[in-house]
Amino acid sequence: MQERILGGNLKVSAVGLGCMGFSHAYGAPTEQKEAIYRLQQAVEMGYTFFDTAEVYGTPEDPHQNEVLVGKALKGCRNKVVIATKFGIHFDMESTAVNKPLVPDSRPEVIRASVEASLKRLDTDHIDLYYQHRIDPNIPAAEVAGVMAELIQEGKITHWGLSEADEDTIRHAHAVCPVTAIQNRYSMMARWHESLFPVLEELGIGYVAFSPLANGFLSAKYNSNSQFDGVSDYRSIMPQFTGEGVDQNQELLALLHRMAKEKDATSAQISLAWMLCKKPYLVPIPGSRKVERMQENADAANVVLTAEEVKSLDEALDTMEMSDVFGGSQIKKN
Repeated sequence: MQERILGGNLKVSAVGLGCMGFSHAYGAPTEQKEAIYRLQQAVEMGYTFFDTAEVYGTPEDPHQNEVLVGKALKGCRNKVVIATKFGIHFDMESTAVNKPLVPDSRPEVIRASVEASLKRLDTDHIDLYYQHRIDPNIPAAEVAGVMAELIQEGKITHWGLSEADEDTIRHAHAVCPVTAIQNRYSMMARWHESLFPVLEELGIGYVAFSPLANGFLSAKYNSNSQFDGVSDYRSIMPQFTGEGVDQNQELLALLHRMAKEKDATSAQISLAWMLCKKPYLVPIPGSRKVERMQENADAANVVLTAEEVKSLDEALDTMEMSDVFGGSQIKKN
């Protein structure tokens, strides 16, 4: 697979793999041996960028995903980039399918988190360590100071911010250079495009999570699609409701037309649209199916011209769409 550079010196595959779905938020977890095998197949396909977090798991096994990633990638550790995250836990008193997030980036919490993640990932360093959500009680500069210490100690090599705004990025970057932000981004969620000039000014990469709008832009779902109401976040996402599917027909038709022109799939057009927009954009779609992982990887080979990207943007600007899932609620302390 083609490669891209984040933050000046972190080389990753042009499409990364979001590993969360093997353990969290998309229905029952994949059995461990099967999940490990799928992750290893992704390496064979050319993926070198794997994204996880300390909170991707189940109530019974809350850190399951890091363990899976560590076991799967142990044999090729020097060939892959592992990203994980710190700074949140779930409000387990909530009965919601997607439980509210509680930010906590106190220095002592970060220190405990990095040691636990290193152990679960069975590695001596983390390649890219993100603050999972901004903590309103801890200044960005203070978090960045801890990151600088961890880099000096060799426990992490790069760091980033997830769901960050411009002020946070600037304050953090001034203390310890930020390699990448990881924010939501897709054809249905473009509200962070205003950050592009800031990232270009500072030399920071953009890792796009939910680049297929939680799978909706794959065009594999319809109003009859059913999701587990206990452990699958899609059961409460507006784009998957019957009304949402109806509202998004023009978008799906646009993807279908472009896919036909390019001998590609709707998912590949959705990913190619961002890959061809900026050289520092790296989508990390998640999938547990080999054919989907290969399809997403092959999106890096789909070329859209600047005019085609502009034409898609203009169509998206005026198109009727449903609301799209914007993330779990942040609980205020």
